Amino acid sequence: MLDLSRLRALHAVAVHGSVGAAAAALGYTPSAVSQQIAKLERETRTPLLERRGRGVTLTDAAQHLAATAEQLLALVEEAETTLEERRGRPMGRLTVACFATAARGLLPAALAALAAEHPALDTRMVEADPHLSPGLVTRGVADLAVAHDWDIAPLPTPEGMELAAIGDDLCDICVPAGHPFARRAGLVRADLVGERWICQPPGSTCHDWLVRTLRTSGHEPDLAYQVAEYASQLALVAAGLGIALVPRLGRGPLPAGVVAVPLEPVPVRRVYALWRTGAARRPAIREAVRLMQREWKERAGG
Repeated sequence: MLDLSRLRALHAVAVHGSVGAAAAALGYTPSAVSQQIAKLERETRTPLLERRGRGVTLTDAAQHLAATAEQLLALVEEAETTLEERRGRPMGRLTVACFATAARGLLPAALAALAAEHPALDTRMVEADPHLSPGLVTRGVADLAVAHDWDIAPLPTPEGMELAAIGDDLCDICVPAGHPFARRAGLVRADLVGERWICQPPGSTCHDWLVRTLRTSGHEPDLAYQVAEYASQLALVAAGLGIALVPRLGRGPLPAGVVAVPLEPVPVRRVYALWRTGAARRPAIREAVRLMQREWKERAGG
């Protein structure tokens, strides 16, 4: 009989594309994941991974086995959901996929409250881009996702998923203290033409929002520095290299030499929680969403 934990490891490699990424998602070491798959190869007497450069790729047999594993894991989840629902309290494991600033500014307090109020629940977290996290939930890698969108780039909700609003994340223009904007009480979008920008790389929702918004003024934005982390962006702003659009969630105190200036209309990221419709009965899902909404309300001052 095939071992479910080994099938779970193979499925994670298929979803995440590498042993290291699968280990991070499962909360194991890469060595532990490799050992699980090696045991599965011995059990099935079938090669499952092939070396490809510095990484690995799944064999055809492994692809078929991973697809079967996904179906089995869905059945196990259904059984666990039913048991948890009958007991009426959160229990088992809950894996949350979230974007970086939510991992810093929202999830620590919410997950700590969840652990304190429901000690029988084992919570895990994996960081993922907002574009990718709904897919992780759809494939069963995560139980719950925290994602965001912008007004001009709505978040598509995959079929078979439900969502709940967590809150609106307001954004400011962050500029060097010596910049003329630093003395302004507020800005409008026409003011931003001709500035050198520090922003996220292409493919991110923040990058796409900035480009689309500035192009509506008839000008191509000068994207001089493209870095993913907002802390790095703020360091570049502090060095006087450009300006940046930075959300308030997870931003923390601004570094010395940086001033945040409001922009009108205010750019807003809408933050959501998403889960599979079939898992909506889980008390753990309901409680996690409730505590995230409560934490957001407390952050906003009630």
